[in-house]
Amino acid sequence: MDPQRGIRKPAGLDAALSIRTSYTPVGQSPPYEDAEGPDGLLRYKYRGTDPEHPENVALRRAYEGRLPLIWFVASQPGAYVPIYPIWIIGDEPRDLQFVVAFDAGQRFAPIGLIVDEDQRRYAERVTHQRLHQRVFRVRVLDAYRTTCAMCRLKYRPLLDAAHILPDGHPRGSPALPNGLALCKIHHAAYDANYLGVRPDYVVEVRADVSQAADGPMLLHGLQEMAGVRLTLPRSVSARPDSSRLEERYATFRLAG
Repeated sequence: MDPQRGIRKPAGLDAALSIRTSYTPVGQSPPYEDAEGPDGLLRYKYRGTDPEHPENVALRRAYEGRLPLIWFVASQPGAYVPIYPIWIIGDEPRDLQFVVAFDAGQRFAPIGLIVDEDQRRYAERVTHQRLHQRVFRVRVLDAYRTTCAMCRLKYRPLLDAAHILPDGHPRGSPALPNGLALCKIHHAAYDANYLGVRPDYVVEVRADVSQAADGPMLLHGLQEMAGVRLTLPRSVSARPDSSRLEERYATFRLAG
């Protein structure tokens, strides 16, 4: 990876080896907007506005040779999540961008405005799983210092990046203000509305769960979470969005 360039072509190679997306703080706009097209496939913006810039030419060579690349996506300043292999499967000079595929299915997907709806949804799902969710997990766990916000468990393999508002919700994006670092049991309990989080970051336990009797896991894992205040990220911008918490808390209250 070249920390000074978005597209990396080592000396002696004809084609690019990797691409990079720099870190953008929460609430700010990135210098290059990489976004999904109408076909569900992600676009990676050119370097500048000249299609013949050497870096753009190097990435075009990777496209022409059907060569795999690495995508380094910044999870925080100076830290990157490597996504690989990826492929460039299209070149759109009018829009100054390349089309990116994340798996074999996407590599042969149709490109353009008119695509089959099932194909578009498949392309979106793969991009979401291979790119957005992986980066979301790293960003959330790093922001919470690899600690469950409810029980303080610090074993990273046992932690998840939980969504406050779920996938498919208009504000359910994989972004830090919509995330909580939770251990797997508390993630499942939160998704099932056994546990709720008030907008003031205090945990509530659903009434029927708090009154049940089922052994030590229920007692210590769920019932004793009542009244616990979340452990929050140091950065205010990385903390849960209060309006999202409020909307999700209303769903929890209806479930009880």
